[in-house]
Parts: sequence; structure tokens; C-alpha cells
Amino acid sequence: MPPHASGRPAPLATDPGLLAGFGVLALLVGGDLLADVLLTATYTASAIVASMLTDARRTTGVAAVGVLLAFAMGYVRSDAGEMEWILRASLGSGLGVLAVVSAHVRDKREDRLRRMTIIAATAQQALLSSLPSSIGGLAMASRYVSATSEALVGGDLYEVVPTPWGVRVIVGDVKGKGIEAVQVAAAVLSAFRHTAGDEPDLAAVARTLDATIRRLLSDEDFVTAVIAEFGPDRLTLANCGHPAPVLVTDATTTVLEPADATVPLGLGANPLLAVHDWPVDGRLLLHTDGLSEARGHRGLFFPLDDVADGLARGSLDEALDELVAALLRHANAEIGDDLALVLIEHQNRPTS
Repeated sequence: MPPHASGRPAPLATDPGLLAGFGVLALLVGGDLLADVLLTATYTASAIVASMLTDARRTTGVAAVGVLLAFAMGYVRSDAGEMEWILRASLGSGLGVLAVVSAHVRDKREDRLRRMTIIAATAQQALLSSLPSSIGGLAMASRYVSATSEALVGGDLYEVVPTPWGVRVIVGDVKGKGIEAVQVAAAVLSAFRHTAGDEPDLAAVARTLDATIRRLLSDEDFVTAVIAEFGPDRLTLANCGHPAPVLVTDATTTVLEPADATVPLGLGANPLLAVHDWPVDGRLLLHTDGLSEARGHRGLFFPLDDVADGLARGSLDEALDELVAALLRHANAEIGDDLALVLIEHQNRPTS
């Protein structure tokens, strides 16, 4: 990745574009000095190499040095009355200009990409309102972890709505990246806020979301989501192609896989509801696949099963902080996909 892709050029001494460009130039000049061939026309190939790894300004520096050396070497090694070395050096100058133009075009394209990513990230953060710390007998905490800078912002989403049938929570992930994914996420959240409190059947909520967003998606796009309804002692899940939630108690850790295969929202979702016991002091982790599919330096997936029991210890915030820290250690701080985490605890008595 070019060092300037994050918006901050690398220091001159460590800029890979400058090092590679001047390295190639040194090899070409060395070849000229040791052989009976005149390579001056190729000196600015060093600028083409530099243009792949650094910005237009520094590519210009490499090109200028290459052109100057081409004229100087041609003059020293050729009869001043001959025009061959001038033509060679002039050809090299043209290649240098081409390299600078190429770097400039790529700079503008990457700057536009950075701006769009910032806009999408800002819009996404505005959509993800803070969850209440407690509601309807539940305590809650959430985390949104952004991917590394080279990844586009994703369409992860979460929301909570109190209803006459229990507190309902959705966690979802839009296929794709960038501003389009954020727009679809906004449509899902809006539909959930309007539907969750009006429809007694949780599966019907999922079907309504499916019909709402299907009009916004292409045939190959979709939104994975899990919708949870928390009653006094029962937990009901409608899973639409989403990673399974994890239920943690002092004694056990259980992955709540759906009873039957389901499809994501936008593809005709009609999930079968799964009902589970919801013990007091139990904790439920809802997450997107940025957690379960995060890879370490050996390509291994994050071992969620091995660390999930830690979610039962400490406060909700402490448990999520430790989970995120374990993820960053596993991925060597290089997360390739955004992820959303929501941790919910069954309290002894209802609060609002």
C-alpha cells in the first residue's frame, strides 16, 4: 500500500517509493559505468517505480534526478557533436513526465477515496446511537471497532427498542462497504424502529424488514441480522443468516445456533424462531462477523469459543474491553472488517 494512502506521507528516509526509485536509478547508472551500453533513456524508469509507492511530489524528485543524470552521463560519455545522447535523455524525460502524471492521478483518486470513507464513517457513527446502560430488566454495553485504515467502512448496525412483548434488539451487517452500505444500514434501522413496537410476532418483524430493504438492494446484496426479544425468563431469537449469539453463564458457554438454516434479509428471510431460557445474571453476546472471522498472522480465525467464558467476569464494559483486547492481540492489531458488539445481561429486577 502506498505510504500516503492514509493521508500522511512516510518520512523521507523511510519512504519506500524514494528508496526503490533511487535504488533502481543507482543500478542503471552503475550498469552504464560498468558496461559499454548507454542506458540513459531508461534512467527515469526509476520514477515509474517510485510512482507506484509514493506521491507525485516525491516522484517528481526522482524523475528530476534521473533526467539530470541522463543528460550528464550522456554528455560525458558521448561526443558533444552527436545528438543520440540528447535524444536518449529526452526520451527519458518523457517517461519521467508520464510517471509524475500517473502518480498525480492516483493521488487524486486515493484522496477522493479517503474523503468518501470519512463521510461514510461519520454517517455510520451518527446512525449507531448509544445503547441505554439499562432497560426493561436488562443491562447493556456495546462496542464498535473500526477496521484498519486500508479497509472501507462497513454497514454494521445495532439498535434496541422497548416493546409490549419485551425488549427487542437487532444486530446486523450489510454486505458491502462504503456509503452505499451505510445507506442500507440506515434503512434497516429505520424499519426496525418503526416495526419492532407494532408487531407482536418477532418473525413478522424480520419479514417486514426483508420486504422493506429488498427494494433497495440488488439481486446479490443482502443484510445478515439477528433479532432478539428478551422476556422475563425467555429469550427469543430470529436469526437471518447472521453469526450465532453466545449465551454465557457462570457455569456454561452456549452458542445459540438457529434450529434451521436461514437466509439474510433481502433474500426472502422468513426465520424460524428459537426460544431459549434466559437465566438471571446470564449474559448474551450479539456480534457481527468482524469478530468471528477475524484472522491472525497464521490465517487462523479468532477463537471466540476459547475466550467467551471471560464475558461472564467483571462489568459489561470490562468484559467487552477484554474481548476487544484479545481480538487485537490475535489479529496483531490489523482488523480487516468493522465489527459491532452488544453484550446484554439479565438483571434481577426491571429497570428503565
